[in-house]
Amino acid sequence: MRRFLSLTTLALAGALGATAAHANEVNLYTYRESKLIQPLLDAFTKDTGVKVNVISASSGLEQRIKTEGANSPADVLLTVDISRLEDAVQNGITQPLNSKAVEQVVPAQYRDPEGHWAAVAMRARIVYTSKARVQQTAMTYEELADPKWKGKICIRSGQHMYNNALFAAMIVKHGEAKAEEWLKGLKANLAQKPSGGDRETARDIAAGKCDLGIANTYYWALMNDKEADKKAWADATKVILPTFQGGGTHVNVSGVALMKNSPNKANAMKFIEWMVSPQAQQMHADLTYEYPMRAGVPANKTIAGYGELKREPMPLAQIASNRKKASALVDKVGFDN
Repeated sequence: MRRFLSLTTLALAGALGATAAHANEVNLYTYRESKLIQPLLDAFTKDTGVKVNVISASSGLEQRIKTEGANSPADVLLTVDISRLEDAVQNGITQPLNSKAVEQVVPAQYRDPEGHWAAVAMRARIVYTSKARVQQTAMTYEELADPKWKGKICIRSGQHMYNNALFAAMIVKHGEAKAEEWLKGLKANLAQKPSGGDRETARDIAAGKCDLGIANTYYWALMNDKEADKKAWADATKVILPTFQGGGTHVNVSGVALMKNSPNKANAMKFIEWMVSPQAQQMHADLTYEYPMRAGVPANKTIAGYGELKREPMPLAQIASNRKKASALVDKVGFDN
């Protein structure tokens, strides 16, 4: 049955690939919720006349595109986190963008050194704290291992890609040995076994199970502005933008990659370059609550309310190259146990 399904998928992909190159369209594979980014896609079509066909999934897109092979209809992969961008490259499904328009907008540390992907927006890994129980308004990532926070921190699984990237950044910043020591200290300060997601971190702080937690920037804004059933969790917490000692706040990205066998390459590049345009950058910021990549485009007002984001200048490629070491350290210290 698996072989039959695989062959059927390839046949369908071949049919799509054969016709897609003759149509004024682009095929977008994405991990973003299609309803979240649909206004962005509609604006692109209105501006360019190019129709966007969307395939959205929660996992497995890189493997699907690889299986589709030369007949894949995929033109562009739009995804979150450096891990998925790098996975696409490692699966051999991308090709260099070779775009001056992208290079002029996106700083080098937020692009693949070989040009296979580029960021279109940023998110930061930050700290939510209890309004009632934490008076501190500034913090370093290193301080999260301070014994003064023993039994007071909540976090999702250490193997989740958002935490993996932060832990990999700690390796880049301080070396593997010190990162391991820090991870042991952070584990010792946990109030409970790592679980749930970033929203649940805010929930548990509101419930008094912990005093602070590690989460992404946009979740707090979504709970505060869009998710009425979770507004109380945002009301009970506040946001701190932590920094590395002597550095800035850890940043991850949403990004785009051009697929190796793109049947609509011209339209794909039109889409990728449009995504870093002033209009798209502002729309992306307001739709997803991420930080714009383009200089001069303001962040959404809720996100801007956190304070100035002083970005850690560390190249994302260095973080990507330390992902396996970070994952191994999580297991070594028994972080999720």
